[in-house]
Amino acid sequence: MTITNENFESEVLKSPIPVLIDFWADWCGPCRMIGPIIDRLAAEYEGRIKVGKIDVDKETALSDRHGIVSIPTLVVYKDGSPVQQKVGAASKQDIEGLFKSLV
Repeated sequence: MTITNENFESEVLKSPIPVLIDFWADWCGPCRMIGPIIDRLAAEYEGRIKVGKIDVDKETALSDRHGIVSIPTLVVYKDGSPVQQKVGAASKQDIEGLFKSLV
């Protein structure tokens, strides 16, 4: 799911389930590397966690507001607040560890 400034509040802050957000950019090699992992996790945890992507080049105000300075940055939100964060490429197990205890 693509997250924008317009839908961030409804899709992330007001979500009844945890949300994993991938702050990324098209030109970012590590972002492209973890993209398929994020997609697999979204399918495996469908209905238990929501997964969204924020393109930092298109949503600069949103990435600035959340203090994103390096990508990829993964942030897990629960009940409208960020609860976990990881910067840089990561394995499936590391990414899953960000949210597994929340579902």
